Amino acid sequence: MAGEKIDKKIFEELNFIKRQLAEIKEHMVDIDVLLTAEEKELVFRSFENEARGMLVPLKRLEEMRL
Repeated sequence: MAGEKIDKKIFEELNFIKRQLAEIKEHMVDIDVLLTAEEKELVFRSFENEARGMLVPLKRLEEMRL
């Protein structure tokens, strides 16, 4: 009898931990979506270059390569 109560308690605790882990996973931030300061600067400069018309279309680069 006492062994069954212990087994039941362990099972309940494991289920509780599994639910908590699932909730933690759901709210975790994907590190790949965060930018470093250097990456933010590159993105900012890219937008500036686009606004100034300084970007070269990929098709043009591919044509130059041929």
